[in-house]
Amino acid sequence: MNNEIKKYPFTAIVGQEKMKLALILNVINPFLGGVLIRGEKGTAKSTAVRALADMLPERAQVEGCQFSCDPLQSDKVCSECAEKMQNDQPIKSITTKMKVIDLPVSATEDRVVGTLDIEHAIKKGEKKFEPGILAQANRNILYVDEVNLLDDHVVDILLDSAAMGINTIEREGISFSHPARFTLVGTMNPEEGDLRPQLLDRFGLVVDVAGENDTAQRVEVIKRRLAYEKDPEAFCRSFDHEQSALAEKIQKATALLPRVNFEDELLEMAAKISIALGVDGHRADIVMIKASMTIAAFYGKDKVTKEELKEAAAYVLPHRMRRKPFDDSQMSIDTIEEIINKIIEPCV
Repeated sequence: MNNEIKKYPFTAIVGQEKMKLALILNVINPFLGGVLIRGEKGTAKSTAVRALADMLPERAQVEGCQFSCDPLQSDKVCSECAEKMQNDQPIKSITTKMKVIDLPVSATEDRVVGTLDIEHAIKKGEKKFEPGILAQANRNILYVDEVNLLDDHVVDILLDSAAMGINTIEREGISFSHPARFTLVGTMNPEEGDLRPQLLDRFGLVVDVAGENDTAQRVEVIKRRLAYEKDPEAFCRSFDHEQSALAEKIQKATALLPRVNFEDELLEMAAKISIALGVDGHRADIVMIKASMTIAAFYGKDKVTKEELKEAAAYVLPHRMRRKPFDDSQMSIDTIEEIINKIIEPCV
């Protein structure tokens, strides 16, 4: 008998639409570079992350593989699985749910990336790798609460792995690489200190969340939470249809994403928007295009339009805009949209 209490349904979360979409987009396309969710306590940040993973259907995984490799994607597997596939050795597969891997604030570099046994390599002439958190995170969600309190060097490692999809460990001239294709989700309360601008820029998307200000919405939050605590099974069953529909939409979007295309004109729009808003570097332009493609796939479209680009800009640009020293002011999203409209409309 399974006595495990069901997790709060993702589709039962009231409001917080931008946060929910940002999480969904990063599950569809892990190469967006993760999402940072900034906001006060009690705004369903952690609940949303765990609920999303629980909602997604089971997927195939190589049995016994410490990196949870996908047996159907030979180009994205670890060296051990790749060798078995090349030698036509039998590979057993099992089905598992996507997991949420928690990274504690106190985590050291070795705990995150894993370690190489140098003594074993010298004596035996073969590599012995002790997996870290990034190994567990492959094909899962890596969740870092209070990411702003994590050591900057560790945050750099996470963001590098999230962008490349690979974790490489080098010790004493010996190196080892393994797939690290995960959805990175960081949460933080800005009142406890911010991330350095260099690290902030590395997150693909950033969402600011706050408690609902609408009375009816707040009442609905209370009602749903009390109903869930009274009878979790019945409450979760009442959202089964919505959960299944959204999970199916995410699966279809993931399959559609490689076929999504865009006109060169869209690249010009993205570049003009970044220049007009004083964004440093080119990362914003690239992520804006990636995010707009992912949004299009989620909406079932195989071609990106200016509407998806505008929607992506709201997640990609605000935290990357140049600020003067000691200037805490932030341009409003309405002002940003006004500037974007002026650039996009003449191009249409």
